[in-house]
Amino acid sequence: MTRPYRNFMGIDDGPFRPEWRGDVPLVGISCVGARLDGVVRGKVRRDGRNSTAQIAQLIAAAGSPPRVVFLQGIAVAGFNVVDLDALHARCGRPLVVVARRRPNLARIRRALLERVPGGARKWALVERAGPMEPAGDVWVQRRGISHRDAEQALAAATFHGNIPEPLRLAHLIAGAFVDGRSRGRA
Repeated sequence: MTRPYRNFMGIDDGPFRPEWRGDVPLVGISCVGARLDGVVRGKVRRDGRNSTAQIAQLIAAAGSPPRVVFLQGIAVAGFNVVDLDALHARCGRPLVVVARRRPNLARIRRALLERVPGGARKWALVERAGPMEPAGDVWVQRRGISHRDAEQALAAATFHGNIPEPLRLAHLIAGAFVDGRSRGRA
């Protein structure tokens, strides 16, 4: 790492009811250090196929390009699975997918293949993303950044708990767009 990581973006989706089949809000938060620097908003289809394109648009709309983009999981809006390779190619930014716990891949595979339209294609994206790796107190997948640099970026962006501040803020703000207030664990 030649320069310290300070410019980050975190992207998370809003909550939705289990029976919901429409669009789900997507929020991107830009931070410079601990300072909130910008908010962008979009939407993705529940269990759809547009997450990669929509996230690329949010990153482009953010203005100054972030040094690292954090995603809260590889799927948004249920099983709208992000193609990490395509997103990295489109935005040219290092990507770090963050999860609190190691995912149960057998359960995810079963859900995708048995209950989700286009599940085989989505499972292929999950497999192509590769295994999650421990990084401090979280698990990560990454594109365009070494494991060591991903750990440094996580440390530089995390101030409260285990989740990077841009993701924590994106989670809270996305919840407020849907429910009128933020709540839940961020």
